[in-house]
Parts: sequence; structure tokens; C-alpha cells
Amino acid sequence: MALSDLTKLESKLYIWLCKSDFENVPWSTSKAAKAFNVKQDEIYDALSALTKKIPNDIQIYYENGSIRISADEQ
Repeated sequence: MALSDLTKLESKLYIWLCKSDFENVPWSTSKAAKAFNVKQDEIYDALSALTKKIPNDIQIYYENGSIRISADEQ
């Protein structure tokens, strides 16, 4: 799949993830939901979709008690 296959929210979230440092700064779903003015479930769904649609460009992992996310721009 390509970036053109992403929904509007998925695309915005992906770009935000690429520009942010969620490897060193712990991820917060509630802050992301607030930033995008959506419900937390929508953020969870968008993250899940990103790992399926562009699995080689996003990595989500758990480290030091927090979720970390790394995303590379295509």
C-alpha cells in the first residue's frame, strides 16, 4: 500500500509521527486525540491501520514503561 491509501486522519497522524520524537518522548493517545480533535478510539484505529497499510514505515514498541513510536517518511 501507499500513502495515497491512507485516510485523512491516518495521513495527518503519520506526518505528525514522522515529525515528532516519540522514541525519546513517551506516546500519549489522549494528547494525540486532543491534538486531532478526535476520540481516543479513532487514534487507536488510525495507528492500527498505519501498521497494516505501511508496516515498513512505522514501528510501535514498549520501552521503559511507555509506548514508543518511530515513523519514517517515504
